[in-house]
Amino acid sequence: MKEARGISVLNRIAIGRIHYYHPSKREVDESPAEDVEAELKGFEDARQKAIDEQNGLYEKALREAGEEEAAVFEVHAMMLEDDDLIGDINRYIREGKRAAYAVDMACKEQAQVFSEMDDSYMRERAADILDIGRSVIDIILGLKGSELQGAEASILMAEDLAPSETVKLKKELLLGFVTKEGSGNSHTAILARSMGIPALVQCGEVDPEWDGHLAIIDGYNGCLYLDPEEGQLAEFKARQAEEERKRKELDAYKGVESITKSGRRVQVYANIGSPKDLDAVLQNDAEGIGLFRSEFLYLNRDDYPDEETQYLAYREVLKALYPREVIIRTCDIGADKTVDYMGLDKEENPALGFRAIRISLSRRDFFKTQLRALLRASIYGRLGIMFPMIISLKELLSCKELLRECEEELRLKGAEISDSIEVGTMIETPAAVLIADELAEHCDFFSIGTNDLTQYTCAVDRQNAALDDFLDIHHPAVLKEIRMTVEAGHRHSCRVGICGELGADLSLIGQFIDWGVDELSVSPVKVLPIRKAICNHG
Repeated sequence: MKEARGISVLNRIAIGRIHYYHPSKREVDESPAEDVEAELKGFEDARQKAIDEQNGLYEKALREAGEEEAAVFEVHAMMLEDDDLIGDINRYIREGKRAAYAVDMACKEQAQVFSEMDDSYMRERAADILDIGRSVIDIILGLKGSELQGAEASILMAEDLAPSETVKLKKELLLGFVTKEGSGNSHTAILARSMGIPALVQCGEVDPEWDGHLAIIDGYNGCLYLDPEEGQLAEFKARQAEEERKRKELDAYKGVESITKSGRRVQVYANIGSPKDLDAVLQNDAEGIGLFRSEFLYLNRDDYPDEETQYLAYREVLKALYPREVIIRTCDIGADKTVDYMGLDKEENPALGFRAIRISLSRRDFFKTQLRALLRASIYGRLGIMFPMIISLKELLSCKELLRECEEELRLKGAEISDSIEVGTMIETPAAVLIADELAEHCDFFSIGTNDLTQYTCAVDRQNAALDDFLDIHHPAVLKEIRMTVEAGHRHSCRVGICGELGADLSLIGQFIDWGVDELSVSPVKVLPIRKAICNHG
C-alpha cells in the first residue's frame, strides 16, 4: 500500500481503479500558409465552432454544477469575441502563418501579458486564454483529443485538467480525479466541488505507472491510498455507503418548508445567471431567487440590450417562479466582467474601479433602460430590485430617484406597474456595513455578498492561488460584519439575507440562524443540504 497527499476539493470518498489520462500532443505546422484566404476562413469557422462548444459546456456545467461555476465558460466565449485577440490572429495569418500556428502564437502572447499583470484575477485569465486557444487549434486540426476516460467507471489521474476537460467528463464513468498540478481555488477544483466529484489537486506523486491500480481517494484527509489493504478497503467502503445514504436523505426535503425545530422560518433561495437556470431552481425546490444576475443580457453582444429584450427576459423568470419571489440585481458589469461596446478603460485594479452601480449612475440612460424593463415586467410576479456595490446613502437615494422617474414616465404612457415591488441593496463592502443603519431606512431588504465582502475586508484576492494560506473565509472580522448588518437591518424592519459563498457553508448555518438571518441564497444544487441543516437546527 502506498499513500500520497494532495489538496482535497470535496469531503467525499472514491474507490476504484485508476485511469491515467495522456492528453493528445498538438503539433502545430509552422510552415508558410499556401492559401491565406483559406486559412482566414478556417480560423473564423473554428472560432465560431469553439464559441458554440463553450456555450455547450456552459449548459452542461449549469446542469451539473450551478450558475456560478458555469460562468467560466461564458468568459471563454467572450474571450473568443475579443477584437484584440481576433485581430492579432488575423494579422499573423495575413503575414503568411497557418491558422493553427497563428492562434497558438497570439494566445501565448496574450496569456503572457495576463500572467505579468499585477492584478491576480487578471493573471488567472492567462490559463483561460490558453484553454480557448487549445479548443480552436483542435478544431482547426480536426483533433478529437485523447479519450479522457476509459470504458468503465474509474478514478481519473492526470498532470492537470482544464475546466473544459473537467466539464466534458461523463459523471457515470467518473468516480473521482487526482491531478499533479492545480489549485484548490482553480476553476477546475470549483467545478469538481460543485459537481460532487471527489478530487485531489497538487498531488505531486502522481505516476503514470499507477494506471489500472486500485485506489482510494479520502477527501476528508486529502489522501490517496494506492493498492489498499483489505481491512482499509472494507472500512472505506462502509464510510462510502454511509455517504450515499445521507445523499438520498436530501430528497426527503423537497416540498418541506425551511423551518427550524424552534419554529423559525429561514428562506432558502437560489442564485441564478439567466432564464436557462430555471429548471435547476425548480428541480431543487428553491423557495425563490435571491440573486438573479442580469449581466447575461450584456455579455456576448455587440451593443447594449434594448428595453424590450430585457423586459422579455425578466418577464420569463417572474412568470415561471410566481408566486415565489425573484430578486434581480441591476447590471454588475466591470471588474471580472467587461464588454467591448461599453468602452471601459483598462484599469490597474478593476475590482476597486469603475464597475457595477458606478457605471449605472454615470450612464443614466443605460441604467434607466434596465429600470424601465424591470418595472414593466413587475406585474408578472413578485419582483425585488437590488442595487450592487452601494457604498453610500447618496448612491442608494440616487438609484431610488431614477427608479421613481422611470415609474412616472411609464405610468404617463399608460404602462401597468406592480405596487408591491421591493427595493434593496447588496452589502459587499466594509463601508456599506458601517452605514447599514442609514441604508436600511430606505431598503426593504439587504443581501450580503460575502465573496466581495471577504475580499475587501481582508485585502486578499480570492482568485489568487498564491494567497490561499492568507485567506480565512471565516475571518472573525467578516463574521462580525455579517452580524452587524443583520442587527442594523432588523432595527429598521429591513430583512437580511446572504447570497455569497458563506451562505452555503454548512458549518455556519446555525450561527446565521441564531443571528437572525432571514434568507440564504445559494447555487440551486445546494438548496436541499441547506434546508436540511435549517430543519435540524434547534
